[in-house]
Amino acid sequence: MKCQVIFTFDSEYAGYVAEVPELPGCVSQGKTLDEAIENIKDAITGYLHVQAKNAKPYIAKQLQVFIGKIVV
Repeated sequence: MKCQVIFTFDSEYAGYVAEVPELPGCVSQGKTLDEAIENIKDAITGYLHVQAKNAKPYIAKQLQVFIGKIVV
């Protein structure tokens, strides 16, 4: 399964916050980007397990999100 994950550096936490837009409330963090990646993988697995356990199977949604940078 492929999910879009948004990683944001949080200077107060001094690490990365990871959020999965198509799975509301599925958020994790890590002090390094590698740690945040592993932690969000675990969070996604747990999220999907809880959804299945509660008879709410995951239904893929097509997100029309574009993320980029511009220089002004």
